Amino acid sequence: MTCPHLDYRTEGDGRSFETERAFCTVTESFVQPMRADICNDRYEPSHADHCEIYRDHEG
Repeated sequence: MTCPHLDYRTEGDGRSFETERAFCTVTESFVQPMRADICNDRYEPSHADHCEIYRDHEG
């Protein structure tokens, strides 16, 4: 399951990108690829268990 707070954008923070980058709508900031992996529940971590931003927001 993908985190409902994850979005992919090609621009933000006054910059534009050739490829979409992961953006957290809770923190209103771009996130690192490793964080996006957790947001997308890739591999073993899940966003509900391993993302403090998601847990705090959904609290």
